[in-house]
Amino acid sequence: MTDRQLLHLFDIQRFSLHDGPGIRTTVFFKGCNLRCPWCSNPESQRREKDLLYMENSCLGCGACAAQCPQGAIRFHPGELPVFHRDRCQRCGRCVQVCPGSALRLAGMDRTVEDVLNLVERDRAYYERSGGGLTLSGGEPLLQLEAAEALAFGAQNRGLSVALETAGDVDPEHFSRVVRWVDLLLLDVKHRDPQRLQAVTGAHLDRILSNLSQARSLTKEIVLRVPVIPGFNNEPEDLRGILRLAAQTGVSQVDLLPYHLLGKSKYTQLGRAYPYEDKYPALEKESLIPCQTWGDELHLQVTIGGKRLPLS
Repeated sequence: MTDRQLLHLFDIQRFSLHDGPGIRTTVFFKGCNLRCPWCSNPESQRREKDLLYMENSCLGCGACAAQCPQGAIRFHPGELPVFHRDRCQRCGRCVQVCPGSALRLAGMDRTVEDVLNLVERDRAYYERSGGGLTLSGGEPLLQLEAAEALAFGAQNRGLSVALETAGDVDPEHFSRVVRWVDLLLLDVKHRDPQRLQAVTGAHLDRILSNLSQARSLTKEIVLRVPVIPGFNNEPEDLRGILRLAAQTGVSQVDLLPYHLLGKSKYTQLGRAYPYEDKYPALEKESLIPCQTWGDELHLQVTIGGKRLPLS
């Protein structure tokens, strides 16, 4: 392991409050081996850089088209630019000249050392709040050497480390990173392996195998369940997931209600939102019965990271 390892990222978020306890710095890895149709960070899916265009911020000046060396942007005065994304090389020149900040390039390379130095700036906040570093994505474990070096380096500097993962990776790769992690936040999206694979591409047997070995590798495990209408929000689905959690010996489950906050990013990427439009965001209160079901199984069930009052 070396601090000179390159991390392929799409964001680094300081003062995060939603990716583990306390105040945290969340490092978002770029690239994912799943294709969840409700994904709220579609710019995380490809390992390559992505160009996002925010139409509402566009001034219609045409500077982007004039600067593009590939002729990937067509512009006529009085109209908005048209992007031919099949020609785009994602060089970023259009981003640099846009006066309205309507263009953004998602994707950057940073060394482990550079990221650790940035993370350390907020050490005082971590110590006061019980926070630390969170590796998120995308799927961090697809960048094995870099993720391992980052987690190990943070531990070496006395920083608490959390890992958000879908867990659908080679067991040896999984263990190499998780042994340096204090808190594992592991997604379990469905109890039915066929349904899970058909919709997301994930393999439940591999996820559960990695969960089993994680119990001897890390201090704390929280199963996280994105609750998605039309996929896993029926009572029998949720009860089944909770029973599965209890059978694995995990004691904490966090339910994450479906939301539409990432939908606009698909438009910005020039892509259609792949999940069905007919479903509204899910109200947290609709999941309160799951807390009672969890109590019956000796599970601590939270909704968006919190216990909600029983009605």
